[in-house]
Amino acid sequence: MHPALRSLLIMMLATALPLPVLAEKADRDKPVHLEADNVTLDDIKKLSVFQGNVVLIQGTLMMRADRIEARQNGDGLQSVSASGRPVSFRQKRDGVDEYIEGYANQVEFDNLQSLLSLSGEARLRKGDDEIRGSLITYDAKTEFYKVAGQQNVQGPGSRVRVVIRPKPKNDGDKSPQENKNKPVKQ
Repeated sequence: MHPALRSLLIMMLATALPLPVLAEKADRDKPVHLEADNVTLDDIKKLSVFQGNVVLIQGTLMMRADRIEARQNGDGLQSVSASGRPVSFRQKRDGVDEYIEGYANQVEFDNLQSLLSLSGEARLRKGDDEIRGSLITYDAKTEFYKVAGQQNVQGPGSRVRVVIRPKPKNDGDKSPQENKNKPVKQ
């Protein structure tokens, strides 16, 4: 396979990595469909750049950005960076009928450290729950989130906002007291 084509394929597959722990695992085996106004591939620098109305679709993953840049090292993908106003992505969560959606001015994924960073008006939504902040980081190895508000700025847009909606209850989720008061069928 020609090295430029190999680099392009590695980059396209690598951009499907933004939420490696939460994402639909079957998506990794799906073909990548990518559209952009311009594409540049630099085999010497191991850099692929997609610019202008970039749309990436792989299985349930859809990402839109103004620019996506992927860097490689000797072992393959090193990092992916996407920018836009905003960058957006949506992907089905693995094993449940629920989607992860993200929006930010900048999205960075460090494949070596398994770190995802959303910065600039960042929002991450899982089902009905939502996190907003200036910077959202996610460590896929430790499954640890960190959210920061806007530094040195006053006002409602400078703080972290989290919305956690109550989950619907079923009989198995009721407390022992609630189950005790429930009539027994004979």
